[in-house]
Amino acid sequence: MSGVSEELGRKIGSAQDVQSIVRSMKALAASNIGQYERAVAALRDYSRTVELAVRACSGAAARASPPKASTGAASVGALVFGSDQGLVGRFNEVLAEFATRSLGALPGRTTRIWVVGERMEALMAIPARTFDAPNSVDAIGGLVGEILIDMEAAEETQEIREVYVFHNAPGAGATYVPVVRRLLPLDAQWQSDVAAIPWPTGKIPEVIQGAEPALTAFIREYLFILLFQACAESLASENASRLAAMQRAEKNIEDMLDEMNRCFHRIRQESIDEELFEVISGYDALARD
Repeated sequence: MSGVSEELGRKIGSAQDVQSIVRSMKALAASNIGQYERAVAALRDYSRTVELAVRACSGAAARASPPKASTGAASVGALVFGSDQGLVGRFNEVLAEFATRSLGALPGRTTRIWVVGERMEALMAIPARTFDAPNSVDAIGGLVGEILIDMEAAEETQEIREVYVFHNAPGAGATYVPVVRRLLPLDAQWQSDVAAIPWPTGKIPEVIQGAEPALTAFIREYLFILLFQACAESLASENASRLAAMQRAEKNIEDMLDEMNRCFHRIRQESIDEELFEVISGYDALARD
């Protein structure tokens, strides 16, 4: 009986250690969600300003050299934001299935994939270049810069003509939803979308000394912001998924500890009862003698 209670006591101690780790990870995930959500919120006004700048420059640039409409099937590239760490449920699997299904429905052939996070790389059918997922807001800028340089090189060599970005975006509560956005090309369809952006005043400003240089600089910033937002939303979703997983794990551990504690107290009580019965039996035997 003592061996059983000692073994159960060790299991209870191990479960309590795991519970402490789960609580720490839960607090860390909750803290990380805040910084990524604040980063996305802080970008909204800046993103709006850059979009308006592109809107102002694109009209003049289009009049000088109208964009070419995309024709036929194109070589497609995809950027998929996953995670490097576990304990996120089906975060990577859901996005990988969504990306594979979406790419399969496109008329073009997928020739290039960029993946953020080692766990996502194993889920994609096409070999991909993998980037480490950033562990803070400060690291997102460097990652986005590397991705854009690689994309520009692939576009210049005509390896790709279209690029789609896949990531999980925060949903209601601690949920997330997979989303996709076309990043490239900046063709006639893109020009039409930009022209539809409402201007806040009655007259669009004139661009002095040519719109092309200014438009090139604003487009780079525009693409940078889109990827930065996608990465920040993915990281916020990842930590929300981890928070939900830790909450479930904490509940399961609490239930398991309650059960083990009840079992431990029952075994201890049975051991005490057994010892009392032995003492009473011994006393009765001595009394008879």
